[in-house]
Amino acid sequence: MRPFLSETQDSDQLQDLGRASVQIVHDLKNQLNGVKLYATFLRKRLEKADRPPEEMETLEKLISSVERASDDLTTIVEYGKPLHLSKRADVDVQNILQSVCDSLRENPSDQVSNVVTCKLTGEACRGEFDPERLAEAFRFISRGALKMLQQRKDARPLSVTLRKETDNTPRAVIEWTGVNHSAHDPFRSFAGSHEIKMSLAARIVEAHGGLAESDSENLVVTLPLSA
Repeated sequence: MRPFLSETQDSDQLQDLGRASVQIVHDLKNQLNGVKLYATFLRKRLEKADRPPEEMETLEKLISSVERASDDLTTIVEYGKPLHLSKRADVDVQNILQSVCDSLRENPSDQVSNVVTCKLTGEACRGEFDPERLAEAFRFISRGALKMLQQRKDARPLSVTLRKETDNTPRAVIEWTGVNHSAHDPFRSFAGSHEIKMSLAARIVEAHGGLAESDSENLVVTLPLSA
């Protein structure tokens, strides 16, 4: 029979487990980096030996897979660490979102090549935010949304909208529309590379006093603004 533990003991055990998990993931990442190093060395040897193209293609796929796995582990380690923010006053959410959308349009990846349309409010949406971490969160969510569209074989562009709501307390509402048809919440999931990053994005949003939510159609982030 499991001995009774107080809430404090349970909390301590969970914290110990979390720290151990982060260390294990960190060690796995180091091992993957070793595999990548050897694979890269092998690629150079094959290039000099003029090997068949299919061998080089296989090796490139191996290196790419290792890089993706290492990137996912980096995100998990980041998720498991305490989140530190460098907030600044009078930061405009509108500028951050515009910069992220512009970057996605100018530098599309092979995995997320859909067009991005960004509809911003005409009003400033200022608050106390960490602009770098908030930009990171918007970027993770946008790339995850683009991946969802790609999985649906949907040719429509990704539509990102920002509006300011002022009833009760002022807040910024950002929506990525028409993208989520998954059976689970991508902000509370580790079901793939993009959703790992979206889970970290939700944590960043919540650390700013905001909320990240999803329904059958949309991804929605709400952030508190200065009065």
